[in-house]
Amino acid sequence: MAKTSVSARQRKREKLVEQYAAKREELKKEGNWAALDELPKNSSKVRLKNRCGLTGRPKGYVRYFGISRVALRDMALNGKIPGLKKASW
Repeated sequence: MAKTSVSARQRKREKLVEQYAAKREELKKEGNWAALDELPKNSSKVRLKNRCGLTGRPKGYVRYFGISRVALRDMALNGKIPGLKKASW
């Protein structure tokens, strides 16, 4: 489980990205790099990190499900993800 401060920081970044997305796009089209530089650094999309929605784990993120591989395996073995089962041959 990730520290709550790390998860809170990530949520704050997500809010800033959403808030400034239109303004950043407009400034990029104009080519106004000075004004773009004045915006908060955390409002940039590249500052976001894919994290597990359940545990906050940053590594082993499975994009299709939005959770880490560890959480995915746990849920699959417990039958919490419909249609997903462990391979066996």
